[in-house]
Amino acid sequence: MTVARSAPAKLNLFLHVVGRRDDGLHLLQSLVAFTDIADRITVDTFDGAGLQFLTTGPFATALEGDAASNLVVRAATGLAAVAGRRTDGLRISLVKNLPVASGIGGGSADAAATLQALMAHWSFTPTDGAVHRLALSLGADVPVCLNGHPAIMKGIGERLAPATIPAGLGVLLVNPGAGVSTPSVFRQFARDGGFSEPLTHAPWPADDREAWFARLAACSNDLQAPAVALCPVIADVLAVIGCCADVRLHRMSGSGATCLGLFDNPDAAERARSAVSQAYPGWWCTAGTLHHQ
Repeated sequence: MTVARSAPAKLNLFLHVVGRRDDGLHLLQSLVAFTDIADRITVDTFDGAGLQFLTTGPFATALEGDAASNLVVRAATGLAAVAGRRTDGLRISLVKNLPVASGIGGGSADAAATLQALMAHWSFTPTDGAVHRLALSLGADVPVCLNGHPAIMKGIGERLAPATIPAGLGVLLVNPGAGVSTPSVFRQFARDGGFSEPLTHAPWPADDREAWFARLAACSNDLQAPAVALCPVIADVLAVIGCCADVRLHRMSGSGATCLGLFDNPDAAERARSAVSQAYPGWWCTAGTLHHQ
């Protein structure tokens, strides 16, 4: 049986660093949303031994020898252990449309989509939290990507509460092609000092678009300034998005370097994409729709 799953880009609409555990891992609060801009995972079988992992797509070559490519394999072998299955003769194909290590959870989304596809392929329905624990062991963003719905993410990524997004929003994503190391961004954050005060979780007013945008604008991405200090072109990207017609909000996602712009509808986001692409043809630039549920 061939099973395919989408691996949508994960966007941090805000990201606050609220503390650090004794083991050095940072405690976060983030409103996470997903889009129709995505990688794609396909699972099927072949006649042979071992696990076969194939990559195609515009960013496939960036995975060669990179740990992000192994995240799919680690997800498959980890789930096989949980489900009591074998990976011999299993083929996993990844269409890599999202830039690697760019703050939009590409590797985490791929791992989550692998777990989803394999659970369907093996007709495996977990009865406890083993798959959630496996997801967290693969990376802080994997549980929220496995959940696949807008969420307030807390802790190190293991605590998720449902969130709502206004329907029909358009999103613009722009990446200048500059690499940013997540550990380096957190080290820069530590040098800058200061944690955000934890927010009290309450339902976001998705039925009141203006109130929703106002609440989001009052938040921030605490990693944005440290990332800009390490990679100044991010500030240029933010300035360009901020000048786009009809943009409602713009900020960096995750630890960068991808930046996002939110619009009232996908058509406005597409017009912005066209303008930015023409002005900066060397940047990765795409537009789509923000999932509201």
